[in-house]
Amino acid sequence: MNREDLEHIIRASGEVTDQYEFIIVGSQSILGPIPNPAAVFKMSAEADIYPYKAPELADKIDGAIGEGSQFHETYGYYAQGVGPETAILPEGWLSRVHRVQNVNTNGRLGFCLDVLDLFMSKAAAGRDKDREFCMALLEHAYVTPTKALEMVAQMPLGNDAQRRLRATIRRWANALREAGKQIPAD
Repeated sequence: MNREDLEHIIRASGEVTDQYEFIIVGSQSILGPIPNPAAVFKMSAEADIYPYKAPELADKIDGAIGEGSQFHETYGYYAQGVGPETAILPEGWLSRVHRVQNVNTNGRLGFCLDVLDLFMSKAAAGRDKDREFCMALLEHAYVTPTKALEMVAQMPLGNDAQRRLRATIRRWANALREAGKQIPAD
């Protein structure tokens, strides 16, 4: 998926729900702060999205432009209607979102996560695909281990979960360094 595809999904989500503002979470949220990221970040065919003021309408998005829909078959990408509970995000994330709004969105507004907030959400989820995505963010210097470790305290997790998250981030950074990758300290 590229930035224009995301803009199309925002526009189509607006048409389906008659809503104006949308939150994009998940990997394709990177297309807000970084419109042309490295190819590794554009491999997904789906954008996780929900109407900001009416998240209960996410099912309409799934039904009309979701996986297996005519939209998906026609364009090769699709929207997954999700809810606010889908992503565990650091405190203050909404104040750091990146706006995607232009003629391609038909004036509809998509709020994409800041790269560091996206990293933290993926790190907290901890699936294999999330680990790979986070390590790529570190390797491409879109996120530094220092900034990520500082952000752990802002995650709505208990102390034990925060300790595990810190250990995971350190382990990823060390694995990249051991593989000969240049990972900036901050």
